[in-house]
Amino acid sequence: MPNLSLLRFSAPRGISVASAEGQYIWDESGRRYLDLHTGHGAAFLGHRNPYVVKRLMDQLERFTCLPPIFGSEVLNEVLEALGQILPKHLTNVFFLNSGSEAVELALKLARKRSGRKSFASFTGAFHGRTMAALSVTHNPRYRAGFDPLPGETLFIPYNDTQQLSRIGDGVAAVVLEPVQGEAGVYPALDEFVKGVAERCSEVGAYLIVDEVQAGFGRTGTVWSHMEYGVKPDIMVAGKSIAGGFPVSFVATTSEIGEGVEEGEHGSTHGGNPLALAALTGGVEALLKENVPERAGHMGELLGSQLVELAREHRRLVRDVRAKGLMLALELRERVSPYITMLQEEGLLALRSGATTLRMLPPYLITQDDVANCVSTLTKVLSRSRNDGGRL
Repeated sequence: MPNLSLLRFSAPRGISVASAEGQYIWDESGRRYLDLHTGHGAAFLGHRNPYVVKRLMDQLERFTCLPPIFGSEVLNEVLEALGQILPKHLTNVFFLNSGSEAVELALKLARKRSGRKSFASFTGAFHGRTMAALSVTHNPRYRAGFDPLPGETLFIPYNDTQQLSRIGDGVAAVVLEPVQGEAGVYPALDEFVKGVAERCSEVGAYLIVDEVQAGFGRTGTVWSHMEYGVKPDIMVAGKSIAGGFPVSFVATTSEIGEGVEEGEHGSTHGGNPLALAALTGGVEALLKENVPERAGHMGELLGSQLVELAREHRRLVRDVRAKGLMLALELRERVSPYITMLQEEGLLALRSGATTLRMLPPYLITQDDVANCVSTLTKVLSRSRNDGGRL
């Protein structure tokens, strides 16, 4: 065993992973698990997605370190690929390594272009743990001890259209998740998203849409905000876009992009050739495998069965929420013991807050996987004494 210890900001899961393929992982004893955790949603395209792996292997034979200030075939390929799936009004991109970094850049661009200092976000919002991204993240547990955070943020109740009038002309940008994942899978109401866009237009604030978790086909559309018919000024994406390889990007309108000045931002590894190759492979998978359509179909199948399961265990299950392959069971008690029991039964999931079981399956899940998931959940939920008593 190594004599160096890892800083543990989260409790270890107690599994040593030996291999992974598609929607499954295997531990060192050879036991297989159905992975509905997927690295907090990053492996939505499945572990070792073949399109991503091929692009990575090809790029490894060329070069692995080159900033995008130099032209290259891999840069041209990723720009052409993204041009096929980005909203047409978003014409400029910059590549980074994580969702938090993308949010940081989006906030910087909005503040400098608008000349304003404050932001608006929403209760339940999660946009990352770096300092500026944390300033627009709502959960006090993540913010505690890090004040003062950069910039003043107005937090408005999510899905409360009546409160949008509080967004004033001093706000540089409003940051919105079309589906709140970390909060427990809460989709935005149609009138709410449209109301946010209208209010931004009224007061001259930029609209930043955070697609880090919900985007890239997971909800049944390529980008979840497109379902609402709004056009953000800035979009951030990450997690699953490159099959789990660490890469993110910020996409902007030409009005914002053409105003960029030299030295305003930069990243040593942002736009790394391997990351760009993996992202091109991710777009290929998205298009050739009809990922949004498959995610929408399997999400409906699993979601409907979770609703039935919740009816059978209504003393324990408070609510079911789903949008494509973002799904949640809200329990009436602490969820952590159930996460552990599911893992013991070969099913990996994650939690949101104290009581919500969250599932972020890969688009590859089959009907057999859905049946396995539901039967395992039924088995574990049935262990609760009197169907809802404390374990």
